[in-house]
Amino acid sequence: MDLSENILGDAIVTTTLEAVVDWGRQSSLWPFVFGTACCAIEFMATAASRYDISRFGAEVLRFSPRHADLLLVAGTVSYKQAPILKQIYDQMPEPKWVISMGACASSGGFYDNYTTLQGIDEIIPVDVYISGCPPRPEAMIDAVLKIQKQLHKEPSLKLQEHKGFKGRFD
Repeated sequence: MDLSENILGDAIVTTTLEAVVDWGRQSSLWPFVFGTACCAIEFMATAASRYDISRFGAEVLRFSPRHADLLLVAGTVSYKQAPILKQIYDQMPEPKWVISMGACASSGGFYDNYTTLQGIDEIIPVDVYISGCPPRPEAMIDAVLKIQKQLHKEPSLKLQEHKGFKGRFD
């Protein structure tokens, strides 16, 4: 034991830059909500005080996709809205993640017709799907935790791309 250990004791923590960046990324997701129907109301409940998504580092809602790294698509997406959703996704900086919230965003729900997109994964890559009509706030929190686990596995100092994904509007 040398002199510096005697003086400083437990006051110094050693780690890597990558570990600090991973912790920061995991604890500060900035969501942008593309809400079109009932699921958007459920997200409001998730962000409110009862469920308090801020405990998990995702409370700083962004109103510009250029400032967000998590896209939450909540509700029915029509073919007329699809290019707008694609543009919003393209405006988000890398690295970025997508949660498809509810039956309508994930698979078109019970709207199996010519105007409704049968799942947003036709135009943008989806990282986590949440089932339900509408899904419970607990499921939304679980999806955020899954994104955080995924963040922990990805290298942080390298930009991630969704390799080879070609959507309908590319």
